[in-house]
Amino acid sequence: MPEKIDYSDKPRRSIAFIGSECHPFVKTGGLGDVMYALPRVLAKQNCDVRVILPRYECIPWKYQEKMVYRGEFYMGLGETGREYYVGIMEYIHDGVVYDFIDNQEFFSGPKPYYSLVDDIPKFCYFAKAALAALNFMDWIPDIIHCHDWQAALVPVYLRTLFAGSRVGGAKTIMTIHNLRFQGIYNIPTIRYWTGLPDEAFDHNCMKQNFVDANMLKGGIAYADRITTVSGTYAGEIQTWEYGENLDAHLRYHSGRLSGIVNGIDYDMWNPAKDPAVVYPYTVKDVLKKKKKNKLALQKELGLEEDEDRFVIGLISRLTDQKGLDLVNAVVHQIMDEFTEVVVLGTGDPWYEDAFRYYEQIYKGRFSGCIQYDEARAHRIYAGVDALLVPSRFEPCGLTQLNAMHYGTVPIVRETGGLKDTVEPYNKYENWGNGFTFDRYEAGLLLDAINRAKECYFTEKEKWDDMVRRDMEKDVSWENSANQYRELYLSLTQW
Repeated sequence: MPEKIDYSDKPRRSIAFIGSECHPFVKTGGLGDVMYALPRVLAKQNCDVRVILPRYECIPWKYQEKMVYRGEFYMGLGETGREYYVGIMEYIHDGVVYDFIDNQEFFSGPKPYYSLVDDIPKFCYFAKAALAALNFMDWIPDIIHCHDWQAALVPVYLRTLFAGSRVGGAKTIMTIHNLRFQGIYNIPTIRYWTGLPDEAFDHNCMKQNFVDANMLKGGIAYADRITTVSGTYAGEIQTWEYGENLDAHLRYHSGRLSGIVNGIDYDMWNPAKDPAVVYPYTVKDVLKKKKKNKLALQKELGLEEDEDRFVIGLISRLTDQKGLDLVNAVVHQIMDEFTEVVVLGTGDPWYEDAFRYYEQIYKGRFSGCIQYDEARAHRIYAGVDALLVPSRFEPCGLTQLNAMHYGTVPIVRETGGLKDTVEPYNKYENWGNGFTFDRYEAGLLLDAINRAKECYFTEKEKWDDMVRRDMEKDVSWENSANQYRELYLSLTQW
């Protein structure tokens, strides 16, 4: 367990988190986990935290009915010539205040995101409304922590249209969770919805390719500090290969760029208390209980029940980014009488169909669960021996952290947060906590899997040592939150 630090005598700072999703209200990926877990830990570290989110119509009613009305006002938006309603609904839980920006014109519908045509106006409105709401509530934070392109206009608005307001003195941090998504649209449209001055649309800020405006690029240019979700990814995104056409811009601002790896929430991910796990366990009884959970998982998924089989899990969005083309290339070489594979996820139809096909031809040894099932994911972490994360790129990755905390050995590609969190196994020194490969090649993935299988079948004591090391490794949010806290203090030295 992570070492507990007394923060009661540490300097107190106020932080407003602004982002487009947050568990349990609405979540489509890792951003939702971070927006939930990091503020909760910071609140326990003597920080005053608010999270500002859109009040989507799709937020479950059990949360909406507990929201309390905090007020409303009208706000001009860009060159529209209209005043737009801004309602503020509040929900308090576990020391964190959640303020939801209410406007049915922008936030109706059964899901949070649609196409850029719909989402660009939505998040131009949201970024401005979030700042206006802070002024309206007279809650002026020391730090405004913005997440991904949907909140990237906040630093731009703050240093231009809000420069003379009370909130204008706040410091800003822009966190990039996945550089692939940037909020790019033509300049006239974004000028129309934002009303930002001309300097916001030059090449040093949002202008890109002479005709487009890039909202994330603007946030990077105007923020006081830029972070991303692992140290390795912070370096990778400054290269042509991973920079998504922003590598030069990021290199220019590299003096303000750093990486802080994500953690996982030990309240949500705890094999000793996990209600989804059939046989809960700790590091003391993991070897015995994982075998029982393996048998339970095999029974649940219709696999041949044998505790001595090497069971490989894959929990992922089924897309090229996640390295599934490599997996697809080596499936037939992985499958033998001693190995079983479990896949859980949805995504590209081609991959969904491929994994259904493998389930048919390898009956009893391959399970393709083409669905999103949170409880089943927990049982897979508890029941498999190894987890594949062979990503083409991975800003941080949470699945390998979940796997390690559940005593499941990760097999990963050395990229982004995977490289930062998984130390390659060294058979001669009996050290390391997973199996890795570097270049993005199917043969190297197969080699890593075979090295894991060799260790499992021929050096079981060393494998068991690795399982225990993984469970004992601190992958909680405590350390990461403390690094963010120190970053906040470095920006507000008073």
